[in-house]
Amino acid sequence: MAATEGGHRVTPAELFFDLVFVYAITQVTALMAADPTAQRLLGAGVVLALLWWCWCCFAWLGNVVRADSGPMFGVLIAVMAVVLVVSLTVPEVYTDAPGGLDTPLVFVLCYGAVRILHLVTYWLSDREDQALHATLRRTALLSVAPPFALLLVGSAFTGITQILIWLGAVLIDYLGIYVTGSSGWRVASPGHFSERHGLIVIIALGESIVAIGVGVSGLPLNAPVLLAAPAGLLVVAALWRLYFRRLSEPAEHRLAALEGDDRTRFARDVYTFLHLPLVAGVVLTALGMKKALQQVADTDHYDLSEPLHGVVAWALTGGVGIFVLAAAAILLRTTGRASPVLVAGGLALLCAGPAVAVVPALLALTVLAAVTALLLLDRRTVTHEG
Repeated sequence: MAATEGGHRVTPAELFFDLVFVYAITQVTALMAADPTAQRLLGAGVVLALLWWCWCCFAWLGNVVRADSGPMFGVLIAVMAVVLVVSLTVPEVYTDAPGGLDTPLVFVLCYGAVRILHLVTYWLSDREDQALHATLRRTALLSVAPPFALLLVGSAFTGITQILIWLGAVLIDYLGIYVTGSSGWRVASPGHFSERHGLIVIIALGESIVAIGVGVSGLPLNAPVLLAAPAGLLVVAALWRLYFRRLSEPAEHRLAALEGDDRTRFARDVYTFLHLPLVAGVVLTALGMKKALQQVADTDHYDLSEPLHGVVAWALTGGVGIFVLAAAAILLRTTGRASPVLVAGGLALLCAGPAVAVVPALLALTVLAAVTALLLLDRRTVTHEG
């Protein structure tokens, strides 16, 4: 396998690899939209966290081994095939339809296969690095085997029991990374690592745009849709600007300035952990926008005065709130400075669900677009003074 260098950038092979995650994220939104309840949102969050871990494993590996080299490219294709199967199982992972294979079990077995492929490939990437091998052994014992066993147990149950068991597996898996420590892992190219995570944010934002189109698919085009669709796009554009004009560059510079275990810890905190709520926030917002566009377009079943209901009403603004709060946490970890505007704005959006549930869906989406633009385009969102 060909090792990377300090100036390594994202390869076309990695962009190809990300295509299956485009579909996977779309399936998570579909999982929530099929049964928009609090329980289903929790379950979808668990699935997203597991999919995120699959992606992160190979983002780290691709930073030290070229993804377009012969053996590594073969591994990526194998992982893509497995993740594609995982994505196919997502809509029925909590409501296994009669007939066919046991969908939750297939999901768990494929997830375990991805984790094993990652550990084995990482081990073979440098057969002389004893520190890396020791970390991989600890990871297998603490952060792979116990969660995988819990996932297998959970696949035998249904409903909230299955979700809670799987949630426990996710927590053990994520906490295990802190227990195993940062020694052995390394970030060879800060530019590559930052670019990889920026691309996955783009994928999530793109899925939210797709959700706008899906919301009106098969329904007649009317004047309110011509207002609602651009409003949804404006929300996405504001999130894009916040990330790529305020977060990505300072984080990359900070990552490049650090060395050794300090660089590894920063990469773990800012990219592996804090980028997950960024993606989750976009997925939730996509759910809210999809339902809002559907109500605006489907005049046979909804009146324009009808608001969004239940968790969907919360998801529309709450997803943006989660994204904004994650952005504030990234800025704090990167610069050491708090952003009161981001924190206050994120909390307000997170708690705005009850207000969304009493105003027309079109009005709620339009106001969200205006508020998000004002909040996220304000330069004070990244300054200590607020």
